Amino acid sequence: MKTLLVVHSSPKSSQSITRDLTAEFVEKWKAHNPNGQIVQRDVGINPPPHLTEETIGGFYTPADQRSEEQNKALAVSDELIAELRAADEVVIASPMHNFTITSGLKTWIDQIARVGETFQYTETGPQGLLKDRPVYVITASGGDYRAHTPIAFLNHQDTYLKVALNFVGLQDIRLVQAAGVSAGEAPINEAREALSEAISA
Repeated sequence: MKTLLVVHSSPKSSQSITRDLTAEFVEKWKAHNPNGQIVQRDVGINPPPHLTEETIGGFYTPADQRSEEQNKALAVSDELIAELRAADEVVIASPMHNFTITSGLKTWIDQIARVGETFQYTETGPQGLLKDRPVYVITASGGDYRAHTPIAFLNHQDTYLKVALNFVGLQDIRLVQAAGVSAGEAPINEAREALSEAISA
């Protein structure tokens, strides 16, 4: 039985393009995996806490030497990493905010990018420790910042997500973009068409 981890990052509970597209994706995924399990994590409405001195200290302290405060600070990170490890596939719903990801998604990444757990340092540089699996990234942006456009250089969302996910070992990134939604429904419809192709790839 497959498990799909769904990470929402829009702070909007309704009228959210990424939430709507992700809901459609989940329905298509369930059709392909009728016995599959869906795990929902909403970092838009309920963002993880920012890293603190205790959190960072805990990351770099051996488990048997951590203080009670450090163990408490690491509880959220432990939970989020466990969800990610258990998932066979992941879908991340990411609206663009000020040319990059939302603050809630950034705190999620900060909590799951953890030395000794999801990456390690080696003589040749950092190495991701998570087993690779499909990660579907569903994005929406008011303007069209895709690679072929003159303003592509402003798109720090797609590049950051790719780097951050690759860093922890997730290489199979499948991007579905609703780009330029301020112009109307056409970009959303294009994204809907791309959902089926992405899930069957």
